[in-house]
Amino acid sequence: MIRFVDLFAGVGGIRLGFEQAMRELGMQAQCVLSSEIDKCAQETYALNFGEKPQGDIYQVKDVPEFDFLLAGFPCQPFSYAGKQKGFVDTRGTLFFEIERFLLEHQPQGFLLENVRGLTTHDQGRTFSTILEHLKKLDYGVSYVVLNSSNFGVPQNRVRVYIAGIKNGQPKLTLSSDLGAADSHKFKQHLAQRSIFESTAHKVVADILEDSPPEKYDCSAGFVQSLLREIKGGAEELAGYRMIDHRNGKSLHSWELGIKGKCSQEEMDFMNALVANRRKKHFGAFQDGKKLTLEQIKTFFDHPNLPQIIGNLIKNGYLKEVEGKYNPVSGNMSFEVFKFLDPQSISITLVTSDAHKLGVAHNGRVRHITPRECARLQGFPDTFRCHPDDVHAYRQFGNSVSVPVVKAVILDLFRTAGKALTEQRIVELA
Repeated sequence: MIRFVDLFAGVGGIRLGFEQAMRELGMQAQCVLSSEIDKCAQETYALNFGEKPQGDIYQVKDVPEFDFLLAGFPCQPFSYAGKQKGFVDTRGTLFFEIERFLLEHQPQGFLLENVRGLTTHDQGRTFSTILEHLKKLDYGVSYVVLNSSNFGVPQNRVRVYIAGIKNGQPKLTLSSDLGAADSHKFKQHLAQRSIFESTAHKVVADILEDSPPEKYDCSAGFVQSLLREIKGGAEELAGYRMIDHRNGKSLHSWELGIKGKCSQEEMDFMNALVANRRKKHFGAFQDGKKLTLEQIKTFFDHPNLPQIIGNLIKNGYLKEVEGKYNPVSGNMSFEVFKFLDPQSISITLVTSDAHKLGVAHNGRVRHITPRECARLQGFPDTFRCHPDDVHAYRQFGNSVSVPVVKAVILDLFRTAGKALTEQRIVELA
């Protein structure tokens, strides 16, 4: 019996992957403690595991004996970072609580998950400090950076997984792989892959619900505006972004009339501004943000320019600061900010805007559902979503990809051998 703790547990994605791996290995596992501060996440966790996690980890003191530690810890900025010698301590951070658990209870192993940016934060000093502190506790440590899209999950999600063994050294056979950079390159890879390639890739179409409730449909007016601009059927929306500060395969608020209908001249002006404002001859310091009237006239010299600018400012599409002009980027005002391509992978789910992802499917233009978000993270359909969609979207955007956790745990246990099966684990069995 392997006893484990589930820290910063969220809705239990890491636990789920761990338990799936243990079942595949024919090993029994028991969660003896879970901790999660978010009350709504606690509710979802309880729905699925029959137990409510303890709250604030700083208040968790009475800890049963355990053998393995799981933690998807927040990437909280380190205190006193960057002063002369760089990171010299972890006190004041949530990672310090993981150290406390490892120091006080000496489990045989652990798995930590975090964002890819942890490896490069403060020029790598944050990550180096974390690894050094783990090694000082007599843990051998290995880590891999993996993309969920390589593990049967149709989502471009890159995360770092840190594995440790007490008085041993993990020898993972998994290698870091950032995967396809975007949905377009993913489709290129699918088209070019060898028939001998063993990885089973999924695409968004594989996780879509056939007939979700009508409440997920986009409004009729929004759909009408979209179809008018793309001049095609709903399926042509695949891959389009609703974004006001870039071109490419994008639709803008002024084209859709989000803040009021624009004339063709006004739309032409805004599109020209977005297309030209990042050009180097306007100065690197501009960073594609603000241009003077004189600079604008070099690419859009129209006799009605003052009136065009005035109308756009009045309707909230353009702003003027100290004689310089810039689009107003109100991207969250769109009902959907990105339409997923059913034949490719999703962009990364995040807490703030998972509810703003859309899809054109079965003749409907709609938001993806919480269940589809769960599937994008590799949760089985038996997993129960929070009954309030607002919380469900946020929770899956903040969760882990279950199949990746399972794959890392399987690799760790299969390659670790005796290091994870002898000593205290056998004694407690």
